[in-house]
Amino acid sequence: AYNQLQSAAKQLYNRSITFYETAAKRNGKPLSPTRVQMRWVGQVKYQEGEGWVELHWWPALLPHLTGLRKNFTSYQLQQASALRSIYSWRLLELLTRFEDTGWLEISIEDFAQSMDATEKQQENFAAIRRKIIEPAVKELTTKDGWMIQWRPVKKGRKVGALRFDFKRNDQLALAL
Repeated sequence: AYNQLQSAAKQLYNRSITFYETAAKRNGKPLSPTRVQMRWVGQVKYQEGEGWVELHWWPALLPHLTGLRKNFTSYQLQQASALRSIYSWRLLELLTRFEDTGWLEISIEDFAQSMDATEKQQENFAAIRRKIIEPAVKELTTKDGWMIQWRPVKKGRKVGALRFDFKRNDQLALAL
């Protein structure tokens, strides 16, 4: 049990979170979102032979934890409950976070990570397009009333980023 406790503390220390913040505007034009990555835990103390662990939150994380009352992604649960794909939910969270700008440009690596894509999918943009983007966009369009256009942004010959232009259609079609 002592080894498991020490191992769990070490794993938690090595974990990080990644999130995106809406960037400021430059010359009246919104900038791409800022990617922020930080650790959950800043310090771990393990007392050999005593079987206890002391964890200290990463100081820069505390304002984000305490600010959860006002700074979080919210959406209509009734509409979103119709979504069946985990990728649709994750894309919904991304789009909702940047709904005030109406667009999102995100690197393909960050997008794949935020969708929790498999390693095999991450290596093949066609798989990301076919298995993640197209089904999620279709489901959000038909079931949750989003108008979404997206396109790959090339970096040389490879896709380096994705550009989403979107807005919520407040008048959903009624199923007859």
